[in-house]
Amino acid sequence: MNARVRLLLLLLPLLATGCSAISALEDASEPLEVYELRTPQVQRAGTRRNVEVVVEEPVGSGALAVERIMIRPAPLQAQYLPGVRWADPVPVMLQTLLVRSLTEAGALGSVGRRPLGTNGDYAVLSELTDFQGESGEGVSGATIRVRLVFRIVRERNATVVATRAFSATEQSLSTDAVAIVEAFDRATTRVIADAVPWIVSHTR
Repeated sequence: MNARVRLLLLLLPLLATGCSAISALEDASEPLEVYELRTPQVQRAGTRRNVEVVVEEPVGSGALAVERIMIRPAPLQAQYLPGVRWADPVPVMLQTLLVRSLTEAGALGSVGRRPLGTNGDYAVLSELTDFQGESGEGVSGATIRVRLVFRIVRERNATVVATRAFSATEQSLSTDAVAIVEAFDRATTRVIADAVPWIVSHTR
């Protein structure tokens, strides 16, 4: 075997690896369809009070705190819908919806992601425990589960004022991305619509 043939044989695996890497990069660069949830419509909650509320970004596991739309085919398995994503990572998206809905309630002097001064009057902390669809063998659609555990903290003395979990379940009639997103929208609307008056009532 001459030197040229030996060199070619050595380079073939490297060339194959390079082609695989290029293929993976091309797949990763394919654009994904982007979805976002609507801001829930909430009832105005009485007279405006001069209270500043800071809504912290919800804390969630690594599987939930991403831009992808999660579907669990089994309790211990996490997959994501192909070709689609949320407009923002899920915790950021939920924080935005909470800030907007609390602002529209009209009962608080200021609502934001950060305090206007050194600190606000209250902070709304939350943990995201469910934000996924669940499908099983032989099931045509998916069950959408959304659950947030809220804690309201009085900033001046770091006291937990109240703690409560809010959850909602909605059924998607198919595993089509649009149908699943619409079910997520309904479930998230229910959770936030229930949470907003509770938050307002505990930030006095």
